[in-house]
Amino acid sequence: MAPLNTDVWQARFNRLRSNKAFELFVISIIVISALVIGVKTYPLPVMVTKAIVILDWGITFFFLAEITIRYLGEPDKKRFFHSAWNVFDTLIVVVSLIPIDNSDLALIGRLVRIFRVLRMVSIIPELRTLLNSLLAALPQLGYVLLMMFIIFYIYAAIGSTFFASINPNLWGDIAISMLTLFRVMTFEDWTDVMYETMAVYPLSWAFYLSFIFLSAFAFLNMIIGIVVNVMEEEHAAQARAAAEEAGEPTLMDLQNEIRELKALLVEGKQVAPQRVEHV
Repeated sequence: MAPLNTDVWQARFNRLRSNKAFELFVISIIVISALVIGVKTYPLPVMVTKAIVILDWGITFFFLAEITIRYLGEPDKKRFFHSAWNVFDTLIVVVSLIPIDNSDLALIGRLVRIFRVLRMVSIIPELRTLLNSLLAALPQLGYVLLMMFIIFYIYAAIGSTFFASINPNLWGDIAISMLTLFRVMTFEDWTDVMYETMAVYPLSWAFYLSFIFLSAFAFLNMIIGIVVNVMEEEHAAQARAAAEEAGEPTLMDLQNEIRELKALLVEGKQVAPQRVEHV
């Protein structure tokens, strides 16, 4: 009877962790945890500080119980830690249990509690999809970012060469010039920078406008396009996986069936003339 009881409890924990109400409750606790972190940044009375410490430990033990429920509800427990999100959640909870508030590692303890807010990503599937899409887009984004760096470097070298004497604080060396160009790309008072150099070099507006066209308009739109394309592929992959789990035909299955029907029609057309000639 022991295996039967184990299966029953595993099924109960699986239903609990898949329950929408339970997920919403976990999300609300994560939000409360984030609010507690924010409240700690303000000067508070001693009694309130003690209450927040107790609440913080209560949140930590709740997260421990929630991780335990997710682990016990996993059908294949050996594969539980194959998920990077499960490993991340477990590490955050385990490190939060270490009493280091009054030690030299108190800063690490506070940082770990701050990262508990990231558990929102592991709970909400849409946020996981967004982050997975960003990670999947990194290889394609790498070449675009490399090209952007080359453009930044060239324009920074030109700006440092011509404009260093005008304002050393903005164009004194190539590193400072790249920071100034980043300010120009984000349109943060970039006209002030341009008019300052135009007082000496009237045609320097071409330098800024060409840089803005390449960086802000061309490359940033390329980055957005790559991320959107990867997100669409991620959503399509999830839709295919959901269809396979539900036993519904996927787009690929339908395409294969259409190809088979076309092949049968072609064979039928080839056989029909032969029968006519035989008659």
